[in-house]
Amino acid sequence: MNQLRKKCTATKALLFGLLMLAASLSWAAQVAGTIVNLSGPLMAKKANGSVKVLALKSEVEQGDTLVAEKSTYAQIRFIDNSEMTLKPNTTFVVEKFDFDAGKPEGDSASFNLVKGGLRSVTGLLGKRNKEKFALKTPTATIGIRGTTFIVDYVESDEQAVAALNAWLMASTAGPVDQMPVQPLLLAQTAPPKGPSLAPGLYVQVIDGLINLTNKGGAQLFSAGQFGFTPNVNVPPIVVPKNPGIQFTPPPVFNNASSGPTRTTSAKSNTVDCEVRLFLIILPKCNIILTINAKHATLIRQYPAAR
Repeated sequence: MNQLRKKCTATKALLFGLLMLAASLSWAAQVAGTIVNLSGPLMAKKANGSVKVLALKSEVEQGDTLVAEKSTYAQIRFIDNSEMTLKPNTTFVVEKFDFDAGKPEGDSASFNLVKGGLRSVTGLLGKRNKEKFALKTPTATIGIRGTTFIVDYVESDEQAVAALNAWLMASTAGPVDQMPVQPLLLAQTAPPKGPSLAPGLYVQVIDGLINLTNKGGAQLFSAGQFGFTPNVNVPPIVVPKNPGIQFTPPPVFNNASSGPTRTTSAKSNTVDCEVRLFLIILPKCNIILTINAKHATLIRQYPAAR
């Protein structure tokens, strides 16, 4: 009898561990969207520090940091049917994404473009609660007015800084770190040409309106306009033509927006794992356990005889 009790105690400890595993799965980060198009390697650093290789139909969760490699375009369709298409060499963070079709008061979307660029297409969240959308970048925060836009952030390096300072001084606006900047004079010429754009944030509005805000000021951009700001202290300006923004995803990426509307994300059958229902029956210990990713139930009956 004592041996049986010891075995039951060990078994109960194991089952308790399984219950904790089920609970952790049920408390996992909220699913924000799904990868619907992918042209190369895409990594996701999870909020818990783990790193995962994503594939077509993989889920993107709140808290994920997505890293697109040098040959990768990646398109995410979020659960409100909005879309973000990342260009190669992009690091993008889904800081927060809360959406419930029946609870607009709970809407919240906060993203962070660490480097690289993307194209954004507004979904239901951005259309009904424009003020709840924010795309942060190192030089400005982008707000929307129901829109499609492209944003490209170019990191600073020594050669690019020298080229930009020469461009600014030629425009009589002064070096990047000097204020005030004269945006009208600055806007008359395009940034210097070369192997890459001068460092800073570039935007192109395809449809609707966006608002760029930083410590230097704020600027509204409408459809057909291009904008630029070199750093967080310089106000965004309208530039007269495309300064050299490059965004050329495979043609299939441009057709994804016309696909079926989705308000719930699809489960991945390629990379992501799913814990299915288990039923564990241990008659000698009088234990019945059911466990899955969303619910765990333990039914324990104490033996009548001692």
